[in-house]
Amino acid sequence: PQGRGKKKSRKHQRFMERRVLLEQKGLLSPQRRLGTQTPMMGPEACSTLTKAGGTTAPRCRKVPKPKQVVSPSLSPSASPGSIAGHRSVLLSQGNGSSKGVQMSSPILRPGKYVAIDCEMVGTGPQGRLSELARCSVVNYEGDVIYDKYVQPELPIVDYRTRWSGITRQHMKSAIPFKAAQAEILKILKDKIVVGHAIHNDFQALKYFHPKDRTRDTSRIPVLNQRAGLPVRASVSLKSLARHLLQKKIQVGSKGHSSVEDAQTAMELYRLVEVQWETELARSLPPRPPSPVTDPTTDSNQYMDDRYWPTDLMASSL
Repeated sequence: PQGRGKKKSRKHQRFMERRVLLEQKGLLSPQRRLGTQTPMMGPEACSTLTKAGGTTAPRCRKVPKPKQVVSPSLSPSASPGSIAGHRSVLLSQGNGSSKGVQMSSPILRPGKYVAIDCEMVGTGPQGRLSELARCSVVNYEGDVIYDKYVQPELPIVDYRTRWSGITRQHMKSAIPFKAAQAEILKILKDKIVVGHAIHNDFQALKYFHPKDRTRDTSRIPVLNQRAGLPVRASVSLKSLARHLLQKKIQVGSKGHSSVEDAQTAMELYRLVEVQWETELARSLPPRPPSPVTDPTTDSNQYMDDRYWPTDLMASSL
């Protein structure tokens, strides 16, 4: 038995030497070799066992495969398209300010998002007509990219200072409506625009933004759900900010700040962005089916002489 053990040991040693030679020649993948010296995750998986006679043999144990980390909002089998639609998982921190929201995926393009808020004054008979007097636009991070006072096209009858914050003094530095409109629409072009009751802002701008690129925080049911309010209720921006962001806005008698309102709308949108965009994607109408064509009619055109190989046509003549 002892001689047979030595014979077996020598046979194993020759086998290992041959294996090393095959690996050096590139005929055997070194990854499949037990005891390979390539670095592995976790604690050292292999050690060298010294046998009698000075021979060495590897001694390894199995190393568990690392688990694949999958986003909690996506299934492991999610397609690239669904991942792109998913964008990123956003986390709200602290008091919910826009600076405390982080992106975990580079798929999202923050430059494509802006939030807008406008302040209006009263013109026309008894000041009942609302016209633009100030417009503020902020980016995805809440930074101001536009904030100007605007001179309405008609004379101002009611400044509505209690709500708009606009006074006669502000109109001294205001720019004409047409100039402001051109500047603002240039910013909004090809953007996803966020706002609260945003149809009022577009009306003041005398503009219509594509519906699929509009995000109205007064019409996002998941925001009302989070706030513990009726899903279909029309909730004010002030109320949503208080419930969801623990933030007080539109306080005091000096009127609203369009910058603050735009920033708050963006914060609210970012709070539920992933869930809301997922629901929007599901509600999009399906693409119209491709027109059905008869394959025989399509192939008939290729019977024409101009589609036949030149050498084949020559041999048939």
